[in-house]
Amino acid sequence: MSSREANAIADEQNLDLVLISPTAKPPVCKIMDYGKYRYETTKREKENKKNQKVVEVKEVWLSATIDVGDLNTKAKQANKFISDGNRVRVSIRLKGRQQARPELALKVMTDFFELVKDNAQMDKPPTTEGRVVAMLLIPIAKK
Repeated sequence: MSSREANAIADEQNLDLVLISPTAKPPVCKIMDYGKYRYETTKREKENKKNQKVVEVKEVWLSATIDVGDLNTKAKQANKFISDGNRVRVSIRLKGRQQARPELALKVMTDFFELVKDNAQMDKPPTTEGRVVAMLLIPIAKK
């Protein structure tokens, strides 16, 4: 029908003529209360935003010479972050003469991963970036 006829029908019912698909041939319009439609869409968007979970990247710093007890404490902390659904970046800064033996830091990283592997999977394996050895852990996807 022509746009004049559609506008006349919409005015008769005290509603608005809303263009739904302007690229279609012919263009598709709908007779509705546009104010109510806008209110419902903004309400839906707010609801979706409220239910959205923001994933953060938490960081756990270790040492190349860390002891077992401290490693267990850091693993508990990382498990807590992972169970909350966050990613965890595990880092070791090599100081002084430790830079000559980065394999010690890699061994600490593998030991750390053994402690958290029940809850996490390795997204990025341990890599040496200058003086920092880092790896990224993500939560295991639940089926």
